[in-house]
Amino acid sequence: MQIDPRAMPKVLQLYLELNQYPILQRRIRQLMRQELFQRGVVAPELFEAEVREKAILSQRREGMDHPEAEEPPDTWQLRVEKIRDDLTDFYFAYNLPHDRFKDLVEEVVTERAPDREFVLSFNPEMAPWALLFAQAEEYERTPPEKRASVEHHLREIIVVLIKAMISDQLGFVRVAREYFDVEDLKEIRKHRFGRGKIGGKSAGMLLAYKVLQNKAAEYGIDTNYIRMPESWYIGSDVYYDFHANNELFQHMNQKYKRHEDMLADYPKIYKEYLSCQLPDYILWHLADLLETLGPVPLIVRSSSLLEDNIDTSFAGKYDSFFLPNQGTLEQNLHDLQEAVIKVYSSVIRPDVLIYRDRMGLVDYDERMAVLIQKVEGKQNGRYFFPDLAGVGFSYNPYAWSERIRREDGLLRLVVGLGTRAVNRVGSDYPRMVALSHPTLRPEWGSQMLRRYSQHLIDVIDLEENQFVTVPITDVIDVRFPALNALVSVDHDGYVKPLVSRPLNLDPAEMVVTFDNLLAQDQFTGMLRDSLHILEEAYEHPVDVEFAGEVIETYPKPLVRLALLQCRGLSSQAEGETVEIPDDLPEEDIVFSANQQIPRGCVEGIDTIIFVDPRSYARIPDPHTRMEVGRVVGRLNHTLDEATFILMGPGRWGTSNIQLGVKVTYADIFNTKVLIEIAYAAEGSVPEVSYGTHFFQDLVEANIYPLPLYPDDEDVIFDQSFFDSTPNKLSTILSDESRYAHYVKVIDIPAVSNGRTMTIIMNSEKQKAVAFLVDGS
Repeated sequence: MQIDPRAMPKVLQLYLELNQYPILQRRIRQLMRQELFQRGVVAPELFEAEVREKAILSQRREGMDHPEAEEPPDTWQLRVEKIRDDLTDFYFAYNLPHDRFKDLVEEVVTERAPDREFVLSFNPEMAPWALLFAQAEEYERTPPEKRASVEHHLREIIVVLIKAMISDQLGFVRVAREYFDVEDLKEIRKHRFGRGKIGGKSAGMLLAYKVLQNKAAEYGIDTNYIRMPESWYIGSDVYYDFHANNELFQHMNQKYKRHEDMLADYPKIYKEYLSCQLPDYILWHLADLLETLGPVPLIVRSSSLLEDNIDTSFAGKYDSFFLPNQGTLEQNLHDLQEAVIKVYSSVIRPDVLIYRDRMGLVDYDERMAVLIQKVEGKQNGRYFFPDLAGVGFSYNPYAWSERIRREDGLLRLVVGLGTRAVNRVGSDYPRMVALSHPTLRPEWGSQMLRRYSQHLIDVIDLEENQFVTVPITDVIDVRFPALNALVSVDHDGYVKPLVSRPLNLDPAEMVVTFDNLLAQDQFTGMLRDSLHILEEAYEHPVDVEFAGEVIETYPKPLVRLALLQCRGLSSQAEGETVEIPDDLPEEDIVFSANQQIPRGCVEGIDTIIFVDPRSYARIPDPHTRMEVGRVVGRLNHTLDEATFILMGPGRWGTSNIQLGVKVTYADIFNTKVLIEIAYAAEGSVPEVSYGTHFFQDLVEANIYPLPLYPDDEDVIFDQSFFDSTPNKLSTILSDESRYAHYVKVIDIPAVSNGRTMTIIMNSEKQKAVAFLVDGS
């Protein structure tokens, strides 16, 4: 319910203002009583009689049957003084003008500090929001010549509202207070349902947008080409109401259970969540929202108070759901409620709880807010999607050429919904764009350009009322308005940008390259400068998620961006570069690598968990492939005291079990290095995964990702070491021996006379070597 500031209890406003003067308020109230008596509002003797009567009533409320005998004189005196003060405030507030109160306060204050300019204020942390907004608007109306005297009061109110409505993380508040004004906060309040904060994801998006609106012009960026999706927020306190109404609080202690118990309990708890209902007042708001919006696609996104921190981004941990919103109002409301509840249930998902445990956040009382947004994009036939989407990073650690400037940033770019840019998907690849040299690719030759391009697209199917993944050629053809900006043509083994729009274009010849778009500076320059602005404001590298609309293609592509998310970018702790010894005996080298090398050194490795890529490729059934991931997860927990590395096929963490081992953060967090092995025969090629949610997990867990190409003639891979060494799997997990053909555990000291393994990764020279060293 909105409270009209004009209807705010006058006595409350007066009380809050008096509290700013804890010592002087006694003298102020004496003058207030004199004013009441002189003006005949109340006679002194009647006033004191009322004070005594109310004091006695208060004693009886507190359980005293014989107040004269039960309360000591000094306590009685304190009681009388307290009630006298309250009665003074009441009579004055409702009988005399507030300006006269200001005069009395100024009189008392100037007695002590006659040269100080007087400005009456109140404690904003104790005040209702309606009063805060009303007071802030009054300060903003202050004439320019007097604005300096109230600026600090206005700033204080804005900080209090930011902490109450958005986030109380000091790092966020420190930046946000410089950019948010009262109108921004009023707009957030108007779009918020329930109470509590709107959470990290919403906070990051709003702050980034305000920073860019404020600073973009300094860099020559036209802010008409940067916007924010229309958004609504379910406050974090609704999460408590939901749990209380549905008696779900007994599940909040899942975070203190053993990991095995978390995994075992979650399916049943998840089913219980889905049988619950949101509070009635939230359902009413959601129904009203759906009726107002009509059949427009929506996305329901998590926005917990822990999300999007610099050190713990929670990237991909909580769920988001696309809602086509094409059914009846009742069906759409059902789907929207279910999506919100699924977001709530993800708070106690085992992968999330294990992540929180590892990040030292298990004791934090997690509260989940929810962000509801219109999906960015437009309808193309039966499908709804944006022309392009992606994620951008203000710092680029993946430099595939010496020409690339890391500080200019990196993009992962896709056509359609941005899910394919942030998730490790199947045999599909986003376009990697080094913003210092946008047209410089890590691939070469038409065959590689086609292979390492996007073949599928994520869209909303309006006819089927669902989120789907379809071949990109089913969606984009010669009639697609943004075709020239996004697609090139592979003709006779040569990939070249579209110059015109041929009527007989063969869809099989189309390759998603973004070449025409990236050849112009409007899009890449806007993102490069925006990322720099945000990094400067945050005083830390950032990453952003965005969607884009190609609003012109001729004579040059012109893009309008929608900012979807911004957060501090976690970075791997990098020490000094470690040089690889030149005199390593060849017999001591286990393997080497020469592509996508991070910087780091891991010593004392005593165990290798090796998933044989060739054996894995021959697994005939999906169930066994899934079980391999489960076995790896059990080893990760069992070997928590060991210093081990993981080696396996293709893409760890992919959703496509044909290409790699399906694992989550909970299955790999104890490893030191995650090595992706790519044999050309198996076709399991490591992806440049920088920027995916899975990669963020590796960074935050301080795990080094390392691709390994055994078929490359310039690398070393001692196949005999992996083939001939004994497998300790049955010794460590006796009940998993049936998977020993696919998963091998190598005890390095046991097979090398007490030696351990060291891996040195030199990013400058793009070389890594794993070699055996003496255990001492």
